[in-house]
Amino acid sequence: MYLSPTPQRENYLLLTLAGIQFINILDFMIMMPLGPILMRSFGMSTHEFGLLVSSYSFSAALSGLLAATFVDRFERKRLLLTIAVLFGLSTLACGLAPGYSTLIVARGLAGMFGGVLGAMVQTIVGDVIPFERRARASGVVSTAFSLSTVAGVPLSLWLANHIGWRAPFFLIAGIAVLFVIIGLHILPELRLHINMHKRSHPFAAMFAVLRDTNHQNALLLSSLIIFSGFTVIPYLTLYAVSNVGIRQIDIPFVYLAGGAATLITARRIGHWADLYGKMKIYRLVATAALLPLFVISRIGVAPLWLWLICTTTFFVLISGRMIPAMAIITSSAQPKLRGTFMSLNGTMQSFSMGLATTLTGFIITQDSSGKIVGYATAGYIAMTANVLAIIFVSRIMMHDQK
Repeated sequence: MYLSPTPQRENYLLLTLAGIQFINILDFMIMMPLGPILMRSFGMSTHEFGLLVSSYSFSAALSGLLAATFVDRFERKRLLLTIAVLFGLSTLACGLAPGYSTLIVARGLAGMFGGVLGAMVQTIVGDVIPFERRARASGVVSTAFSLSTVAGVPLSLWLANHIGWRAPFFLIAGIAVLFVIIGLHILPELRLHINMHKRSHPFAAMFAVLRDTNHQNALLLSSLIIFSGFTVIPYLTLYAVSNVGIRQIDIPFVYLAGGAATLITARRIGHWADLYGKMKIYRLVATAALLPLFVISRIGVAPLWLWLICTTTFFVLISGRMIPAMAIITSSAQPKLRGTFMSLNGTMQSFSMGLATTLTGFIITQDSSGKIVGYATAGYIAMTANVLAIIFVSRIMMHDQK
């Protein structure tokens, strides 16, 4: 067991890990609102843009799967910072990419290192922070997502609109260097896990997870939820600019409003899930999410204020259903296999993101006037996957249920 840090050192540690998670999430998120700019710059089609976005997810899925076989063989701090440096270099390569083919390779490399980076951050939290404070610690680290939405994406889009699409990647690479330097001074060396026990086979724990029917059901549920969201999310900005009539310069307001609202509602949804039952609240929020899924995939020309209402409701409900859902999925794992299960769950989620993005990229097209055609079909597919998840959740057994 690792020595617990002092409260001050613990706060510094968590803020450093949150910063590393921030650049990881922002690097993934920024590609989607950059869609219209990138498509104009490279003259790419909708399915080529879909492959560009999904290349990150597919690489993250593969690297997450492979990482489960070797992450426990290395000292945590050195591995995390090494991966962070490689991640920063990959992001820099995205900003320097001269063409579509080099950009998609760079995005694949960023996904490969980003997939391991996220898993390492969560692993260090589990290693260092005592159980009684681990939920709070995870909450601090998870603020990286909200900060990416509220601050990171709007700032990156402002840079893209005024300087060029390469600027956000240079910004992320610069922040990565900053947090690597901070990590060298703040993060403790963590090596007690090395050789603490021998494994009969590097994939033994994975096979144990996958043999359990409840685990299989939980992984399928997780995949359905992610698939239903990422069938429409990557193309939301492209549809807004092409069909709804929203100016590219106003897109940051979409993420600013959605992120700010989510910061407020996430805690309330979590409280309700603990109070009234996780499955009940998941079904309610996921059912309510069907309405914005339907509206945003079919709405025509609309003023900015109406689009903000639609997208903010969408962000609140689509992300809100993940709060009780992740509590259900986490509790479905056998406690002794939870670490490996969550690693596989991350792999399944990344794969589902990539699959959904790629599928929609082939469904939608741009007509001669530049409008997106087929986005409504993507919306129906998302709604179908969401309904299947609502039905399927009853098959999950929670080991931690009281």
